Parts: sequence; structure tokens; C-alpha cells
Amino acid sequence: MSATDPKLISGNANRPLADAIARRMSMHRGMQIGLVDARVERFNDQEIFVEVFENVRGEDMFIIQSTSKPANDNLMELLIMADALRRSSASRITAVIPYFGYARQDRRTKARTPISAKLVSNMIAKGGIERVLTMDLHAAQIQGFFDIPVDNLYASPIFALDILHQFKGKVDDVMVVSPDVGGVGRARELAQRIGAPLSIVDKRREKAGEVAEMTVIGDVKGKKCLIVDDICDTAGTLCKAAEVLMEHGATEVHSYITHGVMSGPAVNRVSKSVMKSLVITDTIAPTEDMEGCKNIRIIPTAPMFAQAILNIWNGTSVSSLFEAASLVQIYEGLYPKGMWGR
Repeated sequence: MSATDPKLISGNANRPLADAIARRMSMHRGMQIGLVDARVERFNDQEIFVEVFENVRGEDMFIIQSTSKPANDNLMELLIMADALRRSSASRITAVIPYFGYARQDRRTKARTPISAKLVSNMIAKGGIERVLTMDLHAAQIQGFFDIPVDNLYASPIFALDILHQFKGKVDDVMVVSPDVGGVGRARELAQRIGAPLSIVDKRREKAGEVAEMTVIGDVKGKKCLIVDDICDTAGTLCKAAEVLMEHGATEVHSYITHGVMSGPAVNRVSKSVMKSLVITDTIAPTEDMEGCKNIRIIPTAPMFAQAILNIWNGTSVSSLFEAASLVQIYEGLYPKGMWGR
């Protein structure tokens, strides 16, 4: 255990989540843990400036900053905050990046294109950050892009807890659905947690953002289908998949998505879709439209991130957070006890 308490600092990407993490850590520690007093602002020409008002010499620092929209601004905020802390003699700097932007650019899809996720990982490591804590990386191999330790949390244990609560007594009617072949591993892991069968929606794209054809692999007739994915951007594919599942006999369609990017017409599409509900986490700060949409529900990640930060600070296991018994204790009060039983 470190001789000093962990200290948190937040950029402008998702301040409500940072405040929630600090409150949750205060509960665990039995003492007040707040965000380090600092200003992160822009000059008239949009240059980012950071000033830390507290002494951080020798401190174990955790920067809470999603690199979500606007991705470039939030990424630069993260790097500049790391530089300010490094030059202020912080003992260790950990970047808590609930949503890791540029993760979808993890490979070359055609000639003369970049691997931007690798470039971003290099920038983070070179910026003085010594460890990264994130959730549901788009591709597992991104962990290997970093030359520093990366702890990748998973939303599926939280989703499983929520599903067993929302569908209590009806889990036998539930079927987990992967919206594409690439997401089968993620969907299978959740299906195993709740003891449900798995189906796949195979899609063929003509070009990015447009789906030409969808085929359902598996019998979804009479099932309550739960589409599981890591990112919902424009929601076009998601809404189309929900329609195809209903056409194949599903009684209800719900979606569990980790990162609600929700660009452009996404909220409007979801509100008019056949989906009964879209459940997302708060790794990206929700907009007013998202909070006002009747079939969008947001579940918190602060309890898991708070415990993960404390485990990193203590030098204890982060993977223990993926176990059902640990998660029930972390989310105690948000869900009734016993929800893991069918």
C-alpha cells in the first residue's frame, strides 16, 4: 500500500463520472476523497491550459478522462494534465480512460491507412502516464499496443447483474444476441453469466455506416432478445438488427451497450425504434437528449472504477472485480441482494 492516499484529477470530458468515483471512494475509505483542485481551460485560440492548485509531489495520481467526443480535445487534455503532473513530481500517474477513443482504428483495413489506436497508445505512454485503466476496449489486442500496464474492465458483469434484476423469473425466455460475428466473444461471455443461449446477427456492409443485409443465425422465435455490443455510434446497425429480430419472431428486443457515443441521429433513431430499451453505461457523459429519451436507461460504472482505482493503489487484484460475489458487494444498494440467483 502506498504511504499516501490516492488523488484524483479530472478533465472536462465526463466530470459527473469523476465526481461519482470520488464519492464512491470516500465511502470505501471512510474519509473524504475529492478531486484535486485544478483548472483545465482553453485560450482564445483553443489551446488547452492546465494549472494544478494543490501540491502533488510524491502523490499517486489518477487522471479521469474519457477520450470521447470531441476526441482530439479530450485526448490533448489528458496528455497536458499528465505533463503538468509529471513536471510537478507526482510519484505515479495512472490514466483512467472509461472510453478509449480511436479504438476502432486498431488495424489497417485497406492500403495507405493508419493504425491510429497504436499512435494514441504511444502518445499516452510517452506523455508520462505509467498505467492505464479503461473499460471494454473495442479490440483486446489494443492492450498490446501499450508498453505500460493496461487494466481493461468489462461491463458484462454489471450488465448481468442488471439483466438478472430486470428479467427476474423470465431469464429462461432471454436470448443474448451478438450484432456481428466480431462481437461473439463479448456476447458469449454475458450469455454464460446469465445462463442464456446465444444468437448472432450476421451483417454485410456496402460501406462504413451502412448495412446492406442482415441474417439471423439461431432461433429467436418467442425470445426476449438482448443485443450486446461495446459501442453505439449512429445506432443505424442497432435499430436495423432489432427490426430483423422482431421479423424473425422475437417478442421483445433490448440492447446492452457499454459506450453510448450516440452521434448525429442516434437518439432519434432509438426513440422511434422497435427496441423496448437501450441500456448504456456512463463511460461517456450522457446528453440531455439521451437522459430525456424514454427508452434509454443509463447504469453507473463509478462503483467498479472506484474499486479498481483502490485495488491499483493497494497493489491488489483488479481481475477480482469480474467475479459475481465481488460485484454484488460493490453495487450493494443499487440492486437488491440475491439478484444473481435465478
